[in-house]
Amino acid sequence: MLTMLLIAVFVALAVPMPNADVHASEETKQLIYDEAGLLEQDELALLEGMAQRYGAKRETDIIIYTSNNTSGADVMKMTQDFYDKHGFGYDKPYGNAVILTLDMNNRELYLAGFYKAEEYLDDSRLDRIRDKITSDLSSGFYYGAFSDYIKTAYRYMGYAPGVNPDNILFKVWFQYGVAALLALFFVWRLAANSGGSVTVHRGTYENAGTSGVIGHSDQYIRTTVTKRPIPRSTDNSSGGGGGGGTTSGGHSHSGSRGSF
Repeated sequence: MLTMLLIAVFVALAVPMPNADVHASEETKQLIYDEAGLLEQDELALLEGMAQRYGAKRETDIIIYTSNNTSGADVMKMTQDFYDKHGFGYDKPYGNAVILTLDMNNRELYLAGFYKAEEYLDDSRLDRIRDKITSDLSSGFYYGAFSDYIKTAYRYMGYAPGVNPDNILFKVWFQYGVAALLALFFVWRLAANSGGSVTVHRGTYENAGTSGVIGHSDQYIRTTVTKRPIPRSTDNSSGGGGGGGTTSGGHSHSGSRGSF
């Protein structure tokens, strides 16, 4: 009887309590804030999971914030205040984070990178991300645009700062193509050398005493140079950009803004 009681106590201690899982799920950080109601519930869940997974690999919170912006606030200021309010950061408040803000009132978007993301997602890289997703945003394909934002931010953070992450040398298909061409070249060289050396050359049948150049003549006529002015573009608009700044709470960030 005592033995059975001891076994029951041991099993009870070994089995984890259900509340532990509930507590863990309650501590899951929210990363998608769709206040403008652009996404379906299943899309929200998929994006949340995607942001959690990719963000953990880069130790950076990847945030999406959509708003109807009824107050008419500036989209950059909205992003800064949103960061200050929630204190985003992967392992601590006010830490590594990248935020995509969508202002549905003014049809503007802003991207901001904080701390590690400010270094790895500088203004130039954020411009590239914005360029990639603007077309889908303009067409109303919000889920596709947000998915590309998360994946591209993750991918870009895998490259050292200052490197062009879209350089063709980093493309897998290009690397495979170069490897295939090199393999073909070496095979061709091996095949060419396997037939032996060629012993017959020009000197075999040439009489050096009678062969030579009979004569040659060069005649210079003239050179004409034409000058004409090259028109300069007067359109200075870039369609976006804007750069980063500092929040009211004193947190520096990179940035990129544009319309969609």
